Amino acid sequence: MNKFIAYGAILFCHCLNIILASSQAISINHMEAGNQTAISKFILLGLSEDINLQPLLFGLFLYMYLVCVLGNLLIVLAISSDPHLHTPMYFFLTNLSLTDICFTSTTVLKMLVNIQTRSNAITYEGCLTQMCFFMIFAGLDNLLLTVMAYDRFVAVCHPLHYLVIMNPSLCGLLLLLSWLICLTYSLLQSLMVLRLAFCKETEIPHFFCELAQILKLTCSDTLVNDILLYFVTGLLGVIPLTGILFSYSRIISCIMGISSAVGKYKAFSTCGSHLLVVSLFYGAGLGVYLTSGTAHPSRKGSIASVMYTVVTPTLNPFIYSLRNRDMKGALRRLFRRGAYFQ
Repeated sequence: MNKFIAYGAILFCHCLNIILASSQAISINHMEAGNQTAISKFILLGLSEDINLQPLLFGLFLYMYLVCVLGNLLIVLAISSDPHLHTPMYFFLTNLSLTDICFTSTTVLKMLVNIQTRSNAITYEGCLTQMCFFMIFAGLDNLLLTVMAYDRFVAVCHPLHYLVIMNPSLCGLLLLLSWLICLTYSLLQSLMVLRLAFCKETEIPHFFCELAQILKLTCSDTLVNDILLYFVTGLLGVIPLTGILFSYSRIISCIMGISSAVGKYKAFSTCGSHLLVVSLFYGAGLGVYLTSGTAHPSRKGSIASVMYTVVTPTLNPFIYSLRNRDMKGALRRLFRRGAYFQ
């Protein structure tokens, strides 16, 4: 598994270097040409333009960010330090927690800096980099939840062959495949944005650089970008959700076939935490798309985006720790070791 993770990290760094180098090269070419694409920054309007609300927003998002980071780090430390949790289920949970930390850091840190410095500006390169990271970690969240649903399906429906099917090679391969899909899509979208010409209007009605909002600011033809955006969004949205629904349909069918009420409870308890996280993630994502059709889609969409970019990653550690007996035991042992060393 470590080998697959190392390969994924190397590929990620390589793709990021390509995006940054391409961004700088195209920016220089645009400036030399002296056309309308020679922009150096965007303006993030944030969640509210009311100055009196900025201290409240700063304190609220700083608190949620710290809870998210500390909670997910505790999950990672508890799993890493407990040999009993070195199983496929907790391997994917570790990666989900690390992804949630990166996912939240991509958007919240820049917003906190902007509120503190009272500057809503973000550089052209910084905006593209943030957009790239956002697409990578949002896609990873989606695919990891799908892989975890398959893991629960195997655990409930094929318990005797669980360790044989979910072997380390398959787990590492699924993780590497998830990284490759997200990196490929993010790199492709970023390179296609680099070719666009932007108008003088560079205000983004959001608290981070979202691809859909950036495309609205361009003066170029975005037909190809829009087609790719909707195609991949549907592909990465419909297929994983279908896989999750199929897995849980089989899980429910298997649980209904268990005669003992205690057996049914034990089987369903292994899926309860994951099912709740999936409901929060996809429910928040659905809320974003529903608000995009309202009279003021930009502002309401940015507020709805807080649910799946900040709130859901913050709640994930509590869901998995409070509803999982093994995780609660691992956390207690972790705290005892910490107290012992102190």
